[in-house]
Amino acid sequence: MPKSPEMASFLDRLVNRSDALNRQVCVNPPIGCGGPAREFRDALSEKEYGISGLCQKCQDKVFG
Repeated sequence: MPKSPEMASFLDRLVNRSDALNRQVCVNPPIGCGGPAREFRDALSEKEYGISGLCQKCQDKVFG
């Protein structure tokens, strides 16, 4: 999902989100786990990964 340049820059400084997405991994701790992010429960979870950089396991922890 396209983000404003300011938001993309903030997320990259905070959790290196762009690098995580490029490598198909979860964002680094303490926000995510840094593990693989290749399998998602459904299309909505996969879309969320593109927004937050969180793998399915971490999404489940954050969103319940």
